[in-house]
Amino acid sequence: MFDISIDALTALSSVILIDIVLAGDNAIAVGMAANGLPASQRGKVILVGIAAATLLRIGFALVASQLMAIIRLLLAGGVLLLWVSWKLWRELHASSRAAEHEGELVLEGVPTTGAPTKTFKQATIQIIAADVSMSLDNVLAVAGTAHEHPRILALGLILSVALMGAAAVVMPKCSIASNGSLMSA
Repeated sequence: MFDISIDALTALSSVILIDIVLAGDNAIAVGMAANGLPASQRGKVILVGIAAATLLRIGFALVASQLMAIIRLLLAGGVLLLWVSWKLWRELHASSRAAEHEGELVLEGVPTTGAPTKTFKQATIQIIAADVSMSLDNVLAVAGTAHEHPRILALGLILSVALMGAAAVVMPKCSIASNGSLMSA
């Protein structure tokens, strides 16, 4: 019934491992961007991020073999990812300082609002910028591993979006400690 070669099984297991590893970094970026929003908007911005990642991965997969030959594109994707990481780090650093200041105000008896520090548009832009780089990274890794197995490529892309979406839903429920480690909220 199913005629699966060892080569196809190896490609499938490699694609699954790649998806697990690469879904985590995308989920962290999406979760961190969504974390600055009110709870009522987090689900919406995560959904926008998942939709963007899905569309980007489909588009990149359609031209994956051509993309793999463009070294400058890989470099541009790396630079974009570096920029997104820098912006998220600056935001975490500023958020940490703001939390310290708010804590001092609370200790002094001054009321605080605790309002979110990011707009929906800012979070959406951060997520889509991260999705471009990370989707390109994921598609190239999966396409390179899947070789001549288009069904495994499609399954890998579907799995990557599902894993990223599941992890992104969990990430906003975690907070980032001042030392950069994740803590459950």
